[in-house]
Amino acid sequence: MKRKSIFVAAFAAVMAAATSVGSAWAYFTTYAEAQGGYTISLGDETRVEEEFSDWTKHIAITSAEGSEPAYIRVKAFSGSQYTLVYSDSAGKWEPGEDGYYYYADIVEGGQTTEPLDVRIEDIPEDAQEFNVVVVHESTPVQYDGDGEPYADWNIKLDSGEVEGGSE
Repeated sequence: MKRKSIFVAAFAAVMAAATSVGSAWAYFTTYAEAQGGYTISLGDETRVEEEFSDWTKHIAITSAEGSEPAYIRVKAFSGSQYTLVYSDSAGKWEPGEDGYYYYADIVEGGQTTEPLDVRIEDIPEDAQEFNVVVVHESTPVQYDGDGEPYADWNIKLDSGEVEGGSE
């Protein structure tokens, strides 16, 4: 009889606990909160296209078909061994204070920028190899309260880098 009483008491305790699980679960699902988040845009892509001739890299950035309108900026690095001189025959690239060159126009999906030329100078006559890294970034076009477009470089649409070859 004592065994049966223990069994009944244990069964009653389990049933009492089971009835409170539902309300505890409801508390956690009802009152749980989350903050923050990240905007994810899939399918937007830009790529650098480089041609090399006469110690000059001719750089153009192409926005993939279907990508949202974007602003583009480019910067080249060569270390301290070479001097890089930027030029732009179309007048579309503007130097920034941060060392980047900014494309003046909005680049729509499927469009390509005018070329930015980066000439490599101070090359020793016996130079067999060189390394120039081109970094480009894009940011989606933002609009202010008056509907005017602007670039916010804290929002990156796409960024990438391509290393130059040797000649």
